[in-house]
Amino acid sequence: MSTSDVVVITGASAGVGRATAVEFARRGARVAVLSRGADGLEGATRDIRQAGGTALVIPADVSDPDQVEQAAGRVERELGPIDIWINCAMATVFSPVSAMTPAEFKRVTEVTYLGYVYGTMAALKRMRQRNRGTIVQVGSALAYRAIPLQSAYRGAKFAIRGFTDALRSELIHDRSEIRLTMVQIAAFNTPQFDWARIHINRNSQPVPPIFQPEVAACGIVHAAYHPRREFWIDWPTVKTILGNKLVPGFLDRYIADKAYEGQLGPEPLPSNRPDNLFDPAPGDHGAHGRFDNRARPWSWLLWANMHRGWLAAGAALVAGLAVWGWPSQPERRIQTKRSRLIAGRPGTPPNPRAR
Repeated sequence: MSTSDVVVITGASAGVGRATAVEFARRGARVAVLSRGADGLEGATRDIRQAGGTALVIPADVSDPDQVEQAAGRVERELGPIDIWINCAMATVFSPVSAMTPAEFKRVTEVTYLGYVYGTMAALKRMRQRNRGTIVQVGSALAYRAIPLQSAYRGAKFAIRGFTDALRSELIHDRSEIRLTMVQIAAFNTPQFDWARIHINRNSQPVPPIFQPEVAACGIVHAAYHPRREFWIDWPTVKTILGNKLVPGFLDRYIADKAYEGQLGPEPLPSNRPDNLFDPAPGDHGAHGRFDNRARPWSWLLWANMHRGWLAAGAALVAGLAVWGWPSQPERRIQTKRSRLIAGRPGTPPNPRAR
């Protein structure tokens, strides 16, 4: 890992993207942050510099491929060749399908899915010239198992996974040294639950258990430097993905109740609630949402994932000792008795160890 890596993060003005920018900055990276909101970008710049990194602010809407392409060119002109590209921008609408409009479906898809496509294409255009670089797609456990009230967003996450799988096979075919990984996360304490459009009369919330965005950021940074096909951040992600493979019909019915109500808080929808679907929400909202008192600051699965090499070595050592280690005390007594019996047979050379 170089302390001067050039990192591009889309959706970096708030939430998981903001926390990821700060995590890279702690490693001395040069971080380009792409987002629409000027206030959030200003706050992200301040956080990056305070953490020890270099910040380049680029206002951009990732749903516009020209803006993304121009941003990538500016990064390379001002910071240098792009080493890592993180796609993290998203938009969502909390709503039953029946209350959605075609324009809302289109907007969510353009930001959450096509924004990843445009970002990946801009990164690849430059990384292919050098045959190196890493692209990280910030996904979701719900790219495997959709839940109600977020059909547009979940559909986009499914699309990201399909796009990423196709691209991965192409890179393998081309024997490319460009690395591609997808990080699957679950419920995090981010500001999206305070500004996402909603067509229900109750405020939205992440389905518990909830984690702090720094947990996701730590996993994303680790995955960028230790890429594998996929990186699962927390135990709810594992349960969701594996559960959907084993009992998808059961989950259809279970989620119809638990996930529907689980996304709705007890408080009514505020009348002055902002909406960032087509325009950025004003103000600097930071990385955290309003669930600090309920959010977990760590994930044991993330720790295990980050140290799986050491864990595997330890498990192998324990297994080796169990199979090939010293015999137990009863076994030693039996071996000693057998040696003495053999030593006492006629014509058998004495065994000095049996004396």
